[in-house]
Formats: sequence, C-alpha cells, structure tokens
Amino acid sequence: DAAVRPDRDMDLRDAIQRIALEWPSYGRPRITAALRREGWVINPKRVYRLLREDNLLCIRKRKFVVTTDSNHNRRVYPNLTEQMTLSGINQLWVADITYIRLEAEFVYLAVVLDAFSRRVIGWALDRSVEDDLTLAALRMALELRRPPAGCVHHSDRGSQYASGDYTDLLKAHGCEISISHK
Repeated sequence: DAAVRPDRDMDLRDAIQRIALEWPSYGRPRITAALRREGWVINPKRVYRLLREDNLLCIRKRKFVVTTDSNHNRRVYPNLTEQMTLSGINQLWVADITYIRLEAEFVYLAVVLDAFSRRVIGWALDRSVEDDLTLAALRMALELRRPPAGCVHHSDRGSQYASGDYTDLLKAHGCEISISHK
C-alpha cells in the first residue's frame, strides 16, 4: 500500500496544483471542496499535508482599512476626559469612525455617542472618509441634542476631527474640544 501511495499522491498533487493556480486565494477548505466536486474522496488532512509539502499553503492578508490620519499639522487639543465623572446626558460626547466591509468595497461610518446614555446621537455613512462624513454626524447630533455650553466632545487625533470646519462648528455650539493623546 505504501508503494502505491506516491502514485495516488502524484495524481492528487496535480489536481491540487491546478486548483491552486486557478484560484490563488483558495486554502485547504476550498481546495478540498473543489476536489470533492471533481469526484475525489479526500480527507482535508491529506490535502493539508500535500499543500504543506508542496509549499502551496495560502496566506491570506486581511485588508486593514485606516480610518485615522493622526499625522497632520492641525491643532491638537488636550484630553479633557481623564478627570470627568458623568452624572447626566450631554456632558461628554465621543466621536469615532469605523469601516464596514461590503462585498466589493468598504463604507465608512462616523458616529457621535453620548457617553452617559451610550446612545448614538449622530451618524453618517459614506464611501469616503473625508471631513464631510464626520461633519454630517456632528450636525445630526447637534440638531438632535442641542448641547449645553461646556459639553465635552472627545475624539481620536484624526485629521477629520481637527479640521477647521469641525472645530469651528463645535465652538459655535459652546462645546469643549478633547482629543486623545498618542
């Protein structure tokens, strides 16, 4: 049986290499499924062994999307949140940007949260992470809550939050600006 194994492995190796060349992002599970569709009765461990021996293991790189550009020449404000104790809404708002992976692209979600109630009070969704995205979320929060003077707005060091339009809008509504340290 051991003498027959190299021949069986050679036929299987040919099939695996063909699939791996046609579908470079396929790993062991997908290659095993493709082989089974072709009629092979195969154990995934065997497929893994042959992939490893032939140096065909797929290393997938996850696409990481950067949402913060903290290397900018805009003013950086102090972090005012370190000594805060919250007792009600509209004392501290926290803003951030995240991305949502769709089938063929990413979209960006900017949110403004009330730290006391933990409610989303402003949000915006867009295909780009420009200043307009964060401004739209902030405008929604300002319209919904109409914060009292002294409400602290906290964010990371992203250039969108340090932009003149963003900080001017906060100041016009009497908000204090707080930005995380590096």
